[in-house]
Amino acid sequence: MKPDMSVEIAGLKLRNPVMTASGTFGYGEEFSQYVDLEKIGAFVTKGLSLKPRAGNPTPRIVETPGGMLNAIGLQNVGIDAFIQKKVPFLRSINTPAIANFFGYTPDEYAELAARLDAIPEVAALEVNISCPNVKQGGIVFGTDPGCAASVVKACRAATSKPLIVKLSPNVTDIVEMALACEGAGADALSVINTLTGMAIDLERRRPVLANITGGLSGPAIKPIALRMVWQVSKAVKLPVIGIGGIMSATDALEFILAGATAVQVGTASFVNPGAAQAIAEGMEQWLAEQGIADVRSLIGALEG
Repeated sequence: MKPDMSVEIAGLKLRNPVMTASGTFGYGEEFSQYVDLEKIGAFVTKGLSLKPRAGNPTPRIVETPGGMLNAIGLQNVGIDAFIQKKVPFLRSINTPAIANFFGYTPDEYAELAARLDAIPEVAALEVNISCPNVKQGGIVFGTDPGCAASVVKACRAATSKPLIVKLSPNVTDIVEMALACEGAGADALSVINTLTGMAIDLERRRPVLANITGGLSGPAIKPIALRMVWQVSKAVKLPVIGIGGIMSATDALEFILAGATAVQVGTASFVNPGAAQAIAEGMEQWLAEQGIADVRSLIGALEG
Protein backbone atom coordinates (compact mmCIF):
# COMPACT_ATOMS: atom_id res chain seq x y z
CA MET A 1 0.00 0.00 0.00
CA LYS A 2 1.26 3.47 -0.87
CA PRO A 3 1.80 5.69 2.16
CA ASP A 4 -0.46 8.71 2.64
CA MET A 5 1.80 11.70 1.99
CA SER A 6 -0.86 14.41 2.34
CA VAL A 7 -0.62 17.16 4.93
CA GLU A 8 -2.68 20.24 5.74
CA ILE A 9 -1.52 23.74 6.63
CA ALA A 10 -4.15 26.21 7.82
CA GLY A 11 -6.84 24.53 5.73
CA LEU A 12 -4.56 24.27 2.68
CA LYS A 13 -4.37 20.64 1.58
CA LEU A 14 -1.06 19.48 0.07
CA ARG A 15 -0.58 16.16 -1.72
CA ASN A 16 2.81 15.84 -0.01
CA PRO A 17 4.87 17.95 2.41
CA VAL A 18 7.38 19.25 -0.17
CA MET A 19 7.22 22.88 -1.23
CA THR A 20 9.75 25.10 -2.96
CA ALA A 21 11.35 28.08 -1.24
CA SER A 22 10.76 31.65 -2.33
CA GLY A 23 13.47 33.14 -4.52
CA THR A 24 14.74 29.76 -5.72
CA PHE A 25 11.93 28.72 -8.05
CA GLY A 26 10.98 31.85 -9.98
CA TYR A 27 7.21 32.08 -10.40
CA GLY A 28 6.80 28.36 -11.07
CA GLU A 29 6.73 28.42 -14.85
CA GLU A 30 10.52 28.72 -15.13
CA PHE A 31 10.96 25.26 -13.55
CA SER A 32 7.98 23.56 -15.17
CA GLN A 33 10.17 21.81 -17.77
CA TYR A 34 12.37 20.31 -15.04
CA VAL A 35 9.78 19.44 -12.38
CA ASP A 36 6.34 17.92 -12.64
CA LEU A 37 4.65 20.59 -10.53
CA GLU A 38 1.81 18.18 -9.81
CA LYS A 39 4.22 15.87 -7.98
CA ILE A 40 5.08 18.39 -5.24
CA GLY A 41 2.91 19.83 -2.49
CA ALA A 42 3.09 23.53 -3.38
CA PHE A 43 5.42 26.14 -4.82
CA VAL A 44 6.24 29.58 -3.51
CA THR A 45 6.83 32.57 -5.77
CA LYS A 46 9.71 35.01 -5.69
CA GLY A 47 9.02 37.77 -3.19
CA LEU A 48 6.64 40.38 -4.60
CA SER A 49 6.61 44.11 -3.92
CA LEU A 50 4.23 46.89 -4.91
CA LYS A 51 6.67 48.21 -7.53
CA PRO A 52 9.16 46.25 -9.65
CA ARG A 53 12.66 45.97 -8.19
CA ALA A 54 15.92 45.55 -10.15
CA GLY A 55 17.74 44.16 -7.12
CA ASN A 56 21.36 44.67 -6.11
CA PRO A 57 24.38 45.16 -8.38
CA THR A 58 26.47 42.11 -9.32
CA PRO A 59 28.22 40.00 -8.20
CA ARG A 60 25.33 38.91 -6.00
CA ILE A 61 25.76 35.13 -5.66
CA VAL A 62 28.84 33.28 -4.45
CA GLU A 63 29.40 29.64 -3.53
CA THR A 64 30.70 28.99 -0.02
CA PRO A 65 31.75 25.79 1.76
CA GLY A 66 28.53 23.84 2.22
CA GLY A 67 26.28 26.44 0.69
CA MET A 68 25.92 29.78 -1.05
CA LEU A 69 25.51 33.45 -0.29
CA ASN A 70 23.00 35.52 -2.18
CA ALA A 71 22.41 39.24 -2.21
CA ILE A 72 19.86 39.35 -5.04
CA GLY A 73 18.13 42.27 -3.36
CA LEU A 74 14.56 41.00 -3.78
CA GLN A 75 14.49 41.54 -7.54
CA ASN A 76 10.95 40.98 -8.80
CA VAL A 77 8.42 42.03 -11.42
CA GLY A 78 6.07 43.82 -9.02
CA ILE A 79 2.46 43.00 -8.21
CA ASP A 80 0.93 44.45 -11.40
CA ALA A 81 3.15 42.45 -13.77
CA PHE A 82 2.66 39.37 -11.58
CA ILE A 83 -1.10 39.61 -12.06
CA GLN A 84 -0.85 40.29 -15.79
CA LYS A 85 2.00 37.96 -16.81
CA LYS A 86 2.48 35.29 -14.15
CA VAL A 87 -0.98 34.46 -12.82
CA PRO A 88 -2.29 32.98 -16.13
CA PHE A 89 0.22 30.13 -15.81
CA LEU A 90 -1.00 29.34 -12.31
CA ARG A 91 -4.44 28.49 -13.71
CA SER A 92 -2.95 25.58 -15.66
CA ILE A 93 -1.39 23.84 -12.65
CA ASN A 94 -3.25 21.72 -10.13
CA THR A 95 -0.82 22.56 -7.33
CA PRO A 96 -1.22 25.34 -4.76
CA ALA A 97 0.74 28.50 -5.54
CA ILE A 98 1.81 30.49 -2.51
CA ALA A 99 2.73 34.14 -3.03
CA ASN A 100 5.65 35.47 -0.99
CA PHE A 101 5.59 39.26 -0.53
CA PHE A 102 7.25 42.12 1.34
CA GLY A 103 6.98 45.84 2.02
CA TYR A 104 8.73 48.62 3.88
CA THR A 105 5.84 49.73 6.08
CA PRO A 106 2.89 47.84 7.57
CA ASP A 107 0.61 49.71 5.16
CA GLU A 108 2.59 48.41 2.16
CA TYR A 109 2.34 44.87 3.49
CA ALA A 110 -1.41 45.28 3.98
CA GLU A 111 -1.91 46.66 0.48
CA LEU A 112 -0.06 43.72 -1.05
CA ALA A 113 -1.98 41.24 1.10
CA ALA A 114 -5.25 42.75 -0.10
CA ARG A 115 -4.15 42.63 -3.76
CA LEU A 116 -3.08 39.00 -3.44
CA ASP A 117 -6.22 38.10 -1.52
CA ALA A 118 -8.24 39.03 -4.61
CA ILE A 119 -6.39 36.55 -6.86
CA PRO A 120 -8.19 33.17 -6.90
CA GLU A 121 -5.10 31.39 -8.25
CA VAL A 122 -3.08 32.30 -5.15
CA ALA A 123 -3.78 29.66 -2.50
CA ALA A 124 -1.94 31.24 0.43
CA LEU A 125 0.34 34.14 1.33
CA GLU A 126 3.85 33.97 2.78
CA VAL A 127 4.99 37.17 4.49
CA ASN A 128 8.70 37.97 4.27
CA ILE A 129 9.41 40.02 7.40
CA SER A 130 13.18 40.18 6.80
CA CYS A 131 12.82 43.74 5.49
CA PRO A 132 13.74 47.11 7.04
CA ASN A 133 10.97 49.32 8.41
CA VAL A 134 11.75 52.61 6.68
CA LYS A 135 9.59 54.56 9.13
CA GLN A 136 11.55 53.34 12.14
CA GLY A 137 15.11 54.03 11.08
CA GLY A 138 15.60 50.80 9.16
CA ILE A 139 14.95 48.33 11.97
CA VAL A 140 14.23 44.95 10.40
CA PHE A 141 10.64 43.79 10.97
CA GLY A 142 11.82 40.23 11.47
CA THR A 143 14.18 41.04 14.34
CA ASP A 144 11.76 42.99 16.53
CA PRO A 145 8.69 41.21 17.96
CA GLY A 146 6.60 44.40 18.04
CA CYS A 147 7.41 45.28 14.44
CA ALA A 148 6.74 41.73 13.29
CA ALA A 149 3.39 41.69 15.07
CA SER A 150 2.39 44.99 13.48
CA VAL A 151 3.02 43.58 10.00
CA VAL A 152 1.17 40.34 10.70
CA LYS A 153 -1.82 42.21 12.16
CA ALA A 154 -1.98 44.48 9.11
CA CYS A 155 -1.84 41.53 6.73
CA ARG A 156 -4.33 39.49 8.77
CA ALA A 157 -6.86 42.32 8.47
CA ALA A 158 -6.33 42.43 4.69
CA THR A 159 -6.70 38.75 3.78
CA SER A 160 -8.75 35.69 4.63
CA LYS A 161 -6.29 33.36 2.89
CA PRO A 162 -3.87 31.24 4.91
CA LEU A 163 -1.17 33.59 6.21
CA ILE A 164 2.31 32.10 6.59
CA VAL A 165 5.05 34.19 8.21
CA LYS A 166 8.67 33.48 7.24
CA LEU A 167 10.90 33.98 10.25
CA SER A 168 14.43 35.35 10.22
CA PRO A 169 17.10 33.35 12.08
CA ASN A 170 19.11 36.53 12.68
CA VAL A 171 17.64 37.03 16.14
CA THR A 172 18.56 36.21 19.74
CA ASP A 173 15.34 34.30 20.43
CA ILE A 174 13.36 32.92 17.49
CA VAL A 175 10.69 31.55 19.83
CA GLU A 176 9.87 35.09 20.95
CA MET A 177 9.40 36.07 17.29
CA ALA A 178 7.26 33.01 16.62
CA LEU A 179 4.98 33.72 19.58
CA ALA A 180 4.60 37.36 18.53
CA CYS A 181 3.51 36.30 15.03
CA GLU A 182 1.16 33.65 16.39
CA GLY A 183 -0.45 36.21 18.69
CA ALA A 184 -0.89 38.65 15.80
CA GLY A 185 -2.86 36.19 13.66
CA ALA A 186 -0.42 34.07 11.65
CA ASP A 187 -1.76 30.71 10.45
CA ALA A 188 1.65 29.04 9.96
CA LEU A 189 5.36 29.80 10.24
CA SER A 190 8.19 29.19 7.75
CA VAL A 191 11.41 28.50 9.66
CA ILE A 192 14.03 29.73 8.61
CA ASN A 193 15.06 32.43 6.19
CA THR A 194 18.77 32.83 5.35
CA LEU A 195 21.52 33.68 7.83
CA THR A 196 23.54 36.85 7.26
CA GLY A 197 27.08 36.13 6.10
CA MET A 198 29.89 37.39 3.89
CA ALA A 199 32.75 36.19 1.72
CA ILE A 200 36.12 37.88 1.15
CA ASP A 201 38.43 37.83 -1.88
CA LEU A 202 41.88 37.67 -0.28
CA GLU A 203 43.84 38.74 -3.39
CA ARG A 204 41.66 41.77 -4.02
CA ARG A 205 41.13 42.40 -0.31
CA ARG A 206 37.52 43.11 -1.04
CA PRO A 207 34.16 41.52 -0.27
CA VAL A 208 33.10 39.08 -3.01
CA LEU A 209 29.51 40.38 -3.04
CA ALA A 210 28.87 43.91 -4.27
CA ASN A 211 26.42 44.25 -1.38
CA ILE A 212 29.21 43.07 1.03
CA THR A 213 26.86 40.79 3.00
CA GLY A 214 24.29 38.27 1.81
CA GLY A 215 22.02 35.47 2.92
CA LEU A 216 23.68 32.12 3.62
CA SER A 217 21.71 29.03 2.57
CA GLY A 218 22.42 25.38 1.83
CA PRO A 219 23.65 22.42 3.89
CA ALA A 220 25.82 24.65 6.11
CA ILE A 221 22.73 26.07 7.83
CA LYS A 222 20.78 22.82 8.25
CA PRO A 223 21.77 22.14 11.89
CA ILE A 224 20.71 25.67 12.87
CA ALA A 225 17.45 25.38 10.95
CA LEU A 226 16.66 21.99 12.51
CA ARG A 227 17.23 23.40 15.99
CA MET A 228 15.01 26.40 15.33
CA VAL A 229 12.21 24.28 13.83
CA TRP A 230 12.36 22.04 16.90
CA GLN A 231 12.24 25.02 19.28
CA VAL A 232 9.43 26.83 17.46
CA SER A 233 7.25 23.76 16.91
CA LYS A 234 7.33 23.03 20.64
CA ALA A 235 6.39 26.61 21.54
CA VAL A 236 3.51 27.41 19.16
CA LYS A 237 0.25 25.72 18.18
CA LEU A 238 0.72 26.63 14.51
CA PRO A 239 2.03 24.34 11.77
CA VAL A 240 5.70 24.94 11.01
CA ILE A 241 7.29 24.71 7.55
CA GLY A 242 10.95 23.70 7.82
CA ILE A 243 13.56 25.33 5.58
CA GLY A 244 17.34 25.21 5.54
CA GLY A 245 19.79 23.00 3.67
CA ILE A 246 17.31 20.32 2.59
CA MET A 247 19.10 18.44 -0.19
CA SER A 248 17.62 14.94 0.17
CA ALA A 249 14.60 12.98 1.37
CA THR A 250 16.55 12.16 4.54
CA ASP A 251 17.04 15.86 5.27
CA ALA A 252 13.35 16.54 4.74
CA LEU A 253 12.26 13.70 7.02
CA GLU A 254 14.57 14.97 9.76
CA PHE A 255 12.70 18.29 9.67
CA ILE A 256 9.38 16.44 9.91
CA LEU A 257 10.63 14.56 12.98
CA ALA A 258 11.76 17.87 14.51
CA GLY A 259 8.18 19.15 14.26
CA ALA A 260 7.70 20.50 10.74
CA THR A 261 4.42 19.73 8.99
CA ALA A 262 5.96 20.52 5.60
CA VAL A 263 9.33 21.58 4.19
CA GLN A 264 10.65 23.95 1.57
CA VAL A 265 13.46 23.08 -0.84
CA GLY A 266 15.61 26.03 -1.89
CA THR A 267 19.33 25.89 -2.66
CA ALA A 268 19.02 22.25 -3.82
CA SER A 269 17.08 23.49 -6.86
CA PHE A 270 20.20 25.35 -8.05
CA VAL A 271 22.18 22.09 -7.93
CA ASN A 272 19.38 20.00 -9.43
CA PRO A 273 16.32 21.79 -10.88
CA GLY A 274 14.29 18.64 -10.23
CA ALA A 275 15.29 18.39 -6.57
CA ALA A 276 11.88 19.12 -5.04
CA GLN A 277 10.18 16.32 -6.95
CA ALA A 278 13.05 13.91 -6.26
CA ILE A 279 12.87 14.66 -2.54
CA ALA A 280 9.09 14.12 -2.46
CA GLU A 281 9.44 10.79 -4.26
CA GLY A 282 12.32 9.77 -2.00
CA MET A 283 10.28 10.50 1.12
CA GLU A 284 7.42 8.36 -0.14
CA GLN A 285 9.80 5.53 -0.99
CA TRP A 286 11.38 5.63 2.49
CA LEU A 287 7.98 5.52 4.20
CA ALA A 288 6.95 2.55 2.04
CA GLU A 289 10.18 0.70 2.86
CA GLN A 290 9.66 1.36 6.57
CA GLY A 291 6.02 0.28 6.48
CA ILE A 292 4.84 3.71 7.65
CA ALA A 293 1.31 4.33 6.40
CA ASP A 294 1.02 8.08 7.00
CA VAL A 295 3.69 10.80 6.90
CA ARG A 296 1.75 12.76 9.52
CA SER A 297 2.65 10.12 12.09
CA LEU A 298 6.24 11.39 11.89
CA ILE A 299 5.48 15.06 12.61
CA GLY A 300 7.22 15.97 15.85
CA ALA A 301 7.93 12.30 16.60
CA LEU A 302 11.52 12.96 17.64
CA GLU A 303 12.43 10.83 20.63
CA GLY A 304 14.69 11.69 23.55
